[in-house]
Formats: sequence, structure tokens, C-alpha cells
Amino acid sequence: MADIEAKITFLITEEGGRTTPVFSGYRPAHLLNNDYLTTGIHQYYNREKVELGETVLGTITFITPEAYPECLWVGKRISIQEASHIVGYAEITKIFNETLLKKM
Repeated sequence: MADIEAKITFLITEEGGRTTPVFSGYRPAHLLNNDYLTTGIHQYYNREKVELGETVLGTITFITPEAYPECLWVGKRISIQEASHIVGYAEITKIFNETLLKKM
């Protein structure tokens, strides 16, 4: 089951993004905390392919979310990375996994 829903935006190549589009099942790294990168699996609503420069709504399922509890909130923007290279951003719209929800 997905951990979050997010508005996902991929940078165009000229902004430092990828050179090719992405597809559902894409597994980039995500900077959840200032010091914690983790892999997440993307699934995009109503489409398989996302072109660079587009913003789409979709879900992300993180690996081992219990290792970084209470670090997310609706509206938080996290970077999408390939190693240390930022290729896009995800703005959280819903949190399905309560373990990840930051208590205010």
C-alpha cells in the first residue's frame, strides 16, 4: 500500500533534470529529512508515462518507513533524486501511513 499521495513535478533537462521521461514504477531516492535519503516507488494516476516539466498526481511507497517515523506532513515538499542529483520534487497532498505523520 502507498505511504503518501503527492503532486510530483519533474525538472526539464535544462533545469538539471533527467534527459528521458519517467514511467509508473520509477524508483528514485527521496530526501525525507535533511540527512535521510530513501527509495520510493512511484505510481501515477491515470497514466504510465510522465514527460519532463509535467506535474502529475500519484502515490509513493517508501522502503522501511518505520526507520524514519514522524517526518512528513501535508504540504511538505521533498526532493526526488538520482543519487545526489535532484530531478524533481513531490509536494505531499495526503499521508496514508500514520507512522510517517509528524505530530504537531
